[in-house]
Amino acid sequence: MKKIFALLLATVMVLALCACGSKAPAETTAAPAGETTAAPAGETTAASNETTAASDETTAAPAPSVKVGFIFLHDENSTYDLNFMNAAKEACAALGLSDDQYIFRTNIPEGQECYDAACELVDAGCNIVFADSFGHEDYMIQAAKEFPEVQFCHATGTKAHTEGLSNYHNAFASIYEGRYLAGVAAGLKLNEMIENGEFTAEEAKMGYIGAYTYAEVVSGYTAFYLGAKSVCPTVTMEVTFTGSWYDETAEKEGANKLIGNGCKLISQHADSMGAPTACETAGVPNVSYNGSTIAACPNTFIVSSRINWAPYYEFIVNSVVNGTEIPSDWTGSIATGSVLLTEVNETAAAAGTADKIADVKAALEDGSVHVFDVTTFTVGGESLTSYMADVDTDPAYTPDTEVIYDGYFHESEKRSAPYFDLQIDGITLLDTAF
Repeated sequence: MKKIFALLLATVMVLALCACGSKAPAETTAAPAGETTAAPAGETTAASNETTAASDETTAAPAPSVKVGFIFLHDENSTYDLNFMNAAKEACAALGLSDDQYIFRTNIPEGQECYDAACELVDAGCNIVFADSFGHEDYMIQAAKEFPEVQFCHATGTKAHTEGLSNYHNAFASIYEGRYLAGVAAGLKLNEMIENGEFTAEEAKMGYIGAYTYAEVVSGYTAFYLGAKSVCPTVTMEVTFTGSWYDETAEKEGANKLIGNGCKLISQHADSMGAPTACETAGVPNVSYNGSTIAACPNTFIVSSRINWAPYYEFIVNSVVNGTEIPSDWTGSIATGSVLLTEVNETAAAAGTADKIADVKAALEDGSVHVFDVTTFTVGGESLTSYMADVDTDPAYTPDTEVIYDGYFHESEKRSAPYFDLQIDGITLLDTAF
């Protein structure tokens, strides 16, 4: 029944899209400008105090035939999913979509439930379906094969460029650059604490709570560490894992364990308020992820990086409306407004942090600084001159692509999802069960 309904719907959609094909809406990024730490000048978003790239063009409202479905792993209690939700609402508003032209499905596990949700969204009339979690991928691919007339877009996945489906796509952003900038803020805070006599330079140790040992997490914590090291050369870092994207108890326990181990500052790649609130209770500085935690942690929150998914959402909807090709892999950047930092919390941050972040951001944009510059780290005491990454994600995970050249590791350039999975010196993993 789903297939029959979808085929009938497809016919209607094709006719509708052909009819509006001559009215190509201009592409824009919904925008707002605040601090220059996040992206090129734009307008300010009062709700988030973050910045993104601005455009002088106006996005025309898409054809009434467009209907978009969103699949979220958790609900608004997860900082990760809330970030996607806010971007979806922002993009739909910028595109002129009415409330009945988009549907949210929350708390969809990384299992068969994702396929079921995708099918339900197609049955509800959606001709674009997004999913937001790594484990959703196989089920999105299953749905894409069943409904070739519907566009399926998946954040953080790795298989679009090998599946060869014209209606299945992966997307990510160069969030490692945002992590690096957040690390610079962390390193400056460590320097300030050292100068104040709170501990010695040799005791400058950070802690990091990761969900899993996936390359996405490894790339993120490594970038964060390298950012801190760029201003605080003696810094080291311990990483613990929870085995879950969202487990408030485990994340809080992880933060407390790291604090007990002597970590002077904590960051995380996990989705609850567990780690930030543990830091606020302990009076330990915290660098958050996916949005500001200043309301709950006014004394310890320094800054946060996040991916802004609104530019991608707008790009996909405009592509469907215009009938233009959608790439199998899409990678946003600071320049496209896809990587953002919140405003610096001056109460907790070291003096001069915002200005330093702005300087380093400009250097990342002009190419004079690269996050994974191989002269800034070693692996097992050795400098790297070559690394064959598993970019094609074939079943055997055969290393196949050289990603170190021109002096740095080229992250997220060969596919959208991160593939930096090296364990560099200076970072200690407390457990690797996940």
